[in-house]
Amino acid sequence: MQEAPVIFPVSKIIDMGIPPFVAFSWVATGIILIIALLARKSLKMIPSGVQNLVEVIMEFFLDLVESNIGHMGRHFFPFIATLGLYILVCNLLGLIPGCEAPTSNLNTNAALAIPVFLATHVYGIKEHKLSYIKHFVGPIRSLPALPLMILMFVIEVIGHLARPLTLSVRLFGNMLAKHKIILILLMLSPVIVPTAILALGVLVSVIQAFVFVLLTTLYLAGAVEEAH
Repeated sequence: MQEAPVIFPVSKIIDMGIPPFVAFSWVATGIILIIALLARKSLKMIPSGVQNLVEVIMEFFLDLVESNIGHMGRHFFPFIATLGLYILVCNLLGLIPGCEAPTSNLNTNAALAIPVFLATHVYGIKEHKLSYIKHFVGPIRSLPALPLMILMFVIEVIGHLARPLTLSVRLFGNMLAKHKIILILLMLSPVIVPTAILALGVLVSVIQAFVFVLLTTLYLAGAVEEAH
């Protein structure tokens, strides 16, 4: 799905052969950098304005990782917060006329989900070494239960391999469906109905960003915790 950009001057980039979802990904990155610079420039002991907004968002992500991951929560905080902010800004871009949500393209979502998959197992192996295999064989680890352990291992491997796909497709499907509905209702009723749908679109954008980072947090928490 490609549309002529109106709000942001990215038409020349798109004309150079850059896909719209890549161009608007750069726009989302630029927005995040600008907000970060504004918050840094206005740092005060008593927060206000942009600093207040940024602190509220950061505290939310910090509480999320600390309550779910525990002792390694702060270690994963930059990763989780970056994912959450980027996905949220990308989702909200799709609500602006003439813009495209990068997350409505499966390539963007796969580029976000694959690092999550890799980080989960890299840190799992780093934390538990060879004992990480215990996360895949279930609670029974005795010789008579070897066939069951093998079955559990296969099921767990399939489940872990499916995680990047489910993360990508879930976000892609919700963002694409939201955008399609808004376009259809804009043609049917240019004023009244789209206003309500835009409000719903903001809610969907926030929820989908939260779902992505929540699942990422739970995957990382499951990887670094002790197997029981």
